[in-house]
Amino acid sequence: MGKNNSSINLMSQGSRQEIKTQAIILATFVAIFWLLEILDQFVFRGSLDNFGIIPHQVIGLRGILFAPFLHGNFPHLIANTVPFLILGWLVMLQETSDFFIVTGLTMLVGGLGVWLFAAPGSIHIGASILIFGYLGFLLLRGYFQRNIPSILLSILVFLLYGGTIWGVLPSRPGISWQGHLFGFLGGVLAAKLIATEKKHYS
Repeated sequence: MGKNNSSINLMSQGSRQEIKTQAIILATFVAIFWLLEILDQFVFRGSLDNFGIIPHQVIGLRGILFAPFLHGNFPHLIANTVPFLILGWLVMLQETSDFFIVTGLTMLVGGLGVWLFAAPGSIHIGASILIFGYLGFLLLRGYFQRNIPSILLSILVFLLYGGTIWGVLPSRPGISWQGHLFGFLGGVLAAKLIATEKKHYS
């Protein structure tokens, strides 16, 4: 009986530590978003936005790394903060490491897609490229992994955020639908690659 209790205590401690780690990761990302926007508004007067993705210009490629952390104003940042936290945590739900794989692929695929296909002279910024990547990953994870937890999670995300998917289509000026579209595709690619890796090691 004592061994069983010890095992349960170790598992609960491990779960608490995992949740703490996930919270720290998400809080760090959001803190970077907010710190950069505060600096941009009050110190750099909006000039940090120039580090976003600038299509068809070599210097604009740096935006693949920087654009998801930059925002046009505080309403833009506020609108992205909550879905980033919710969807980002759901990405971590099975394995925390999935978050970094999905984030990296989304930034790369989404950023290159914007750089190649968006209008010349425009600048693209915002964490929505990541948000749509997480959405694509979560919606297609159940299809690629084909296990009950993943399928249930995909259904839950569809019920909560399914309507958001229309953001991948051309919309009002000032909205980077290309970032949404290619970010989403980056998330789908991540779902397929992670599912393939899990099958390989199972």
